[in-house]
Amino acid sequence: MVGPVEFILAGVLVGFCVGITGVGGGSLMTPILISLFRIEPHIAIGTDLLYAAISKFCGSLVHAKKLNIVWPIVLWLALGSIPASFITHWVLENYLSGSSHYKTVLTMVLGFMLTLTGLSIMFRAQIEKFFAKFRVNKRVDETTQTFSIEGKRAFVVFMGVVLGVFVTLSSVGAGAFGVMALILMFPHLPMIRIIGSDVVHAVLLTAVAGFAHMTSGNVDFHLLGWLLVGSIPAIIVGTLISSKMPEKLIRKILGITLFALGVNFIINPVKSKPVEKAHSAMIIQVDQQHQV
Repeated sequence: MVGPVEFILAGVLVGFCVGITGVGGGSLMTPILISLFRIEPHIAIGTDLLYAAISKFCGSLVHAKKLNIVWPIVLWLALGSIPASFITHWVLENYLSGSSHYKTVLTMVLGFMLTLTGLSIMFRAQIEKFFAKFRVNKRVDETTQTFSIEGKRAFVVFMGVVLGVFVTLSSVGAGAFGVMALILMFPHLPMIRIIGSDVVHAVLLTAVAGFAHMTSGNVDFHLLGWLLVGSIPAIIVGTLISSKMPEKLIRKILGITLFALGVNFIINPVKSKPVEKAHSAMIIQVDQQHQV
């Protein structure tokens, strides 16, 4: 039987990966909860969203103190992502929550996002190297801390909408895909400011999506508490020893793992148990016999 010790250990594992590599929080926690602990997909996603919001909050404070946040990017992303998150949750709650395909949709979207996240983690170095050449002539931004998104607001809002939909459905994408999207749209922006802006937006989005799931009863607070007990100290330890660990190797293993989990979820999505349907049919038949 799964208990607090197992949940704490899961938090330690995920927190350690986050501390060393800076990625893997939401994308690793949800598949662990579903695959290893057999947590229902909607509960795993809702709980993980609040877990991500809380665990990323401390990192956002550090970036804010170091002036690594481009607030116009955060605000325009949120302008698209937060309404999209509310609308996505409303559609889930009113049109899919009672459907037999509910778990299938959630796990297939989760698998899709995990697959892309795994690829982005494995090839992040190559992606960053490709776009680094566009930053060479724009070093002034790093020293003056000035920035403008004139002419790109529509693209930022659209990317916010995309993130809002997929993060609400899967709890995955706020970190890895946010960074990749910002690199594509603002190749001249220093990487540290891209990461800082993405972390703050991820806190806002996961908090909003998490609270939306909470209103539907999709958050297990006991589970959330044990995960945080394990992960927060592990994040600190992982961050402190990250310089002494084989970060590239761990990142590659993490990327391959997420890719494999994603493919598995796409091929074998979680489905509603036929037993539950049979049980419901039996109840209906019994009621009809009583009425007769």
